[in-house]
Amino acid sequence: MSDTQKSGLVTSEKIAGDEVEFSLRPRFLADFLGQTENKANLKVYIEAAKKRNESLDHLFLIGPPGLGKTTLAQIIANELGVDAKITSAPALEKPKDLVGILTTLTEHSVFFIDEIHRLRPAIQEMLYIAMEDYEIDWVVGQGPAARTFRLPIPPFTLVGATTKAGGISSPLASRFGIILQLSFYTPDELSLVIMRSAHILNIHIDKTSALMLAQCSRGTPRIANRLLRRMRDFAQVQKKTSIDKELVEFSLQRLGVDTLGLEDYDRQILRSIITNYNGGPVGIETLAVSIGESQDSLEDYYEPYLIQCGLIQRTSRGRIATPKAYTHLGLPPPQREMELFN
Repeated sequence: MSDTQKSGLVTSEKIAGDEVEFSLRPRFLADFLGQTENKANLKVYIEAAKKRNESLDHLFLIGPPGLGKTTLAQIIANELGVDAKITSAPALEKPKDLVGILTTLTEHSVFFIDEIHRLRPAIQEMLYIAMEDYEIDWVVGQGPAARTFRLPIPPFTLVGATTKAGGISSPLASRFGIILQLSFYTPDELSLVIMRSAHILNIHIDKTSALMLAQCSRGTPRIANRLLRRMRDFAQVQKKTSIDKELVEFSLQRLGVDTLGLEDYDRQILRSIITNYNGGPVGIETLAVSIGESQDSLEDYYEPYLIQCGLIQRTSRGRIATPKAYTHLGLPPPQREMELFN
């Protein structure tokens, strides 16, 4: 094993996460639920690459956290029958870190970089040549004696994942031949994910309860699986052999998850906009400080779902709580809000 692999920069065998989460991840496209159109297109690309005995074109995955970007990278490697090396952009601090990984890649292997928008500029520039020419520039020596060498590397597939497509530089984005935008799952799709995960976890859940749980999962498989594991905990303590409607209602109440899937932090965000700032508009920086959360977490995790639910709205002046947010919290919308949204 190389020093780079020992350092924890890359993972060749298992994806980061606990054992239970890893066991729930599908290994092939046939087992991957949801994202129907993306999955169908990806199947074509993989089959074509295998028939030509070439590396799959570089792939750019865009979407909120928890939708399966890392899982898809591993699935692509499994479908191609090649090795997969997985890392995240913050782990690549220096160009030598990237060189250490690229020089140990095998032919047609998959190299996955999570949060690729956070790559340092020097590393991005090194990737340009690696992606196009399968070579890397390396400087030997210092000062007047410094020389540049081009090291050949095996053809490979770079899979980059990001929650912020606008954060990646245009030269790097243009080098991806395949771009897939992952979308939130529907409750019906998530209920299938829950049923599959329940089977793996050896706990029974009926379709009605699975759909109820899916409706509270923010359109995200990762959250659906997390809630399912908590349902299993409550079922085990209550000595139940299956998860039913009553157990789901009881458990969600204990977890502070409401019918829209909002948790305490989500409701805190809405209340802050409504009570502290008269319904908005309020800037994202001010809002983040008021609830004691980082701006990145607010924009990447909480805000997309609140916008999707129609509870807040982005404007040029800041965030505004919609009448639906007032209704959900049991508060009467002020007349100003009603006029603004009518």
